[in-house]
Amino acid sequence: MKTTKIICAFSALLAALIFTSCEGRKDVLSLDGDCDIISLTLDEKYTADIDLLKRTLVVPIPETYDEQDMKITAITLSEGASASVKVGDHLNMVAPKVIRVTNKDVFQEFALSVRHDEARILSFVLNGQYMGVINQAARTISAQVAAGTDLKSLIPTVTTTDGATLTPANGMPCDFTQPVDFTVTYNTASCTYKVTVTELEAPHIIYVGAAATMQQLGPEEQTACAWLLANVEKSVYASFADLASGAVDMSQCKVIWWHLHKDGGIDGKGPFEENAAEALAAVETLKSYYAKGGNFLLTRYATYLPAYIGENVDCVPNNCWGQNEDDAETVGGPWGFNIAGHTDHPMWQDLLMKGDEPQTIFTCDAGYRITNSTAQYHIGTDWGGYADNEDWRNKTGAVDIAYGDNAIVAWEYLANDAHGHIVCIGSGTYDWYTVAEGVAEYYHANVAKMTENAINYLMK
Repeated sequence: MKTTKIICAFSALLAALIFTSCEGRKDVLSLDGDCDIISLTLDEKYTADIDLLKRTLVVPIPETYDEQDMKITAITLSEGASASVKVGDHLNMVAPKVIRVTNKDVFQEFALSVRHDEARILSFVLNGQYMGVINQAARTISAQVAAGTDLKSLIPTVTTTDGATLTPANGMPCDFTQPVDFTVTYNTASCTYKVTVTELEAPHIIYVGAAATMQQLGPEEQTACAWLLANVEKSVYASFADLASGAVDMSQCKVIWWHLHKDGGIDGKGPFEENAAEALAAVETLKSYYAKGGNFLLTRYATYLPAYIGENVDCVPNNCWGQNEDDAETVGGPWGFNIAGHTDHPMWQDLLMKGDEPQTIFTCDAGYRITNSTAQYHIGTDWGGYADNEDWRNKTGAVDIAYGDNAIVAWEYLANDAHGHIVCIGSGTYDWYTVAEGVAEYYHANVAKMTENAINYLMK
């Protein structure tokens, strides 16, 4: 007997056992009938894609097809089975329908729905580094590349809606000295995007990482980078090797942002040095940039970097941990951190706040999956080396601007004649990637907004 048949018959079998026990009857259920939908067609030519395990039937229909009055023109069931619908029935498929299939004393229910053909470009990246900004309404894509880039042989990496084909082909070199039309097609749906590429003389903001291209970053770092490139003008991705070799023009760079993730966390200078070898190989370039007044936004485990570019070499976050993306924790309610005494700081303006908690910034909502990757400073006489906040300020030379449980979770090194400005966010609630499907993202918007605020603050 099939597994699905056993599952579907269980309730009926249990009820029958109770009944026969109470009444002393010897009735026997017939449980050897299959209850599958083998095929189903609507309006003579639209055939369902059937998943027997999930018990779903999805009927692909043209992009602009009217689904309000569709007719069942063919249906094939398991031998001996009957269904709650039949050939000739008319269905309004604006919403999914449930079809019950019965065979003797066994039944199964299937969800029938339609899916309009769709052809869209969802992301567009050149040379694994330069992300295009997509305007779906205007069907345009604009991308900026570093000055001196050869526009005649850029390689596009494009993601599209499922099953679609792309022309010109994905991953093939293309000449972008003039705008190029990219056409995406799926069944009856087709859409053409005009892609325009311009050279960026010198970026104002650089998102830096260990990987040669942003496409090679992990999902947490890549999500943060994608937001920056899509929302902040004159921003680019560059590797630490690019910075060290002079491949990127840093003459106009106002902010370098490094967001470092490591599954399982990074706790201590030794593990940091093992996981940040590319950054340390470029440390002289970073130190020079900082000494000339360059600014940094350092988030998650990147908050170790100040000790290597000019701040107190003995002072790194002392309270660090993290989970893995694959088994991230699901929160039961909004998580956040406290900004008592700093509610007027430029970093914390125009965020989505709870009216009864004006000193707490929440960054995720119930059901959100989060690695809780944390790099903060524990404060207290119990352990960690910092008796109180004032002791921490004196030893680190930094200024605290946000707090967790007995911890400083966000801080900054103010600019002076000897160096630029650094903002650090080490709270485990500063998380970009692990949004659970179907979960509200109300408070999660604060992650992007505080990042925007930090960039604007450093730019000034």
